[in-house]
Amino acid sequence: MICIKTKIPPEICEIDDELKAIYHSKDTVCIWVFKIRDDRNRFMDATIGMSK
Repeated sequence: MICIKTKIPPEICEIDDELKAIYHSKDTVCIWVFKIRDDRNRFMDATIGMSK
């Protein structure tokens, strides 16, 4: 495991992990937040193999 210390807003931390999707590249971290788990799952299925 590799951990990189950063400041993540508490509002993001309070959201259920099953409603978030996280993407990263060499210099960027993106967090998608969904209203329902099914939306997140559809997003994950649709972006499998997404090009960085």
